[in-house]
Amino acid sequence: MDEEEVIRDILAGNVNRYAEIVKNYQTIVANLCFKMGGLKLDIEEMTQQVFVELYLALPRFQFKSKLSTFIYRITVNVVCKELKHQKRFITPTDDNPMPDRPADDLNVEQSIIHDEKMQQLRIAIGHLHPEQRTALVLYTYSDFSYNDIAEVMQCTTAKVESLIFRARKNLKKMLNP
Repeated sequence: MDEEEVIRDILAGNVNRYAEIVKNYQTIVANLCFKMGGLKLDIEEMTQQVFVELYLALPRFQFKSKLSTFIYRITVNVVCKELKHQKRFITPTDDNPMPDRPADDLNVEQSIIHDEKMQQLRIAIGHLHPEQRTALVLYTYSDFSYNDIAEVMQCTTAKVESLIFRARKNLKKMLNP
């Protein structure tokens, strides 16, 4: 899919092409919403909100960055706004298992220990300052470079480095008191 062509078609009035963007980015957006907000967010609702905001923002897209960066920026803004509105943190529940399950070759005890550690980690990530959480999630789970994160967060690369460093330091304090 030539994203520039699709966007220009949408802006010219062919709104049916918007489904191509949604199809290509829906899973990525939903995963980022989950990684940033956890189970306190209605991931489907947040994903829909991101695509509504993206549609409204498309006329402002200037093709200076990749569309994925623009979408990540909108996703981060939507999730942060919702978390701020809710003033909640990540708290996994028993009826909604955490991702990042260990390999099937681990025994039951090792699997339980892994799940507990992942749950503690997610809760700790949820307690990070929103900017630290965003930078860490984009770097760790989305494999973004510092430059890409800086572009998404609209800050300098040095600030991204600092945010990730402080996030790791804070996580270490929370997980190893």
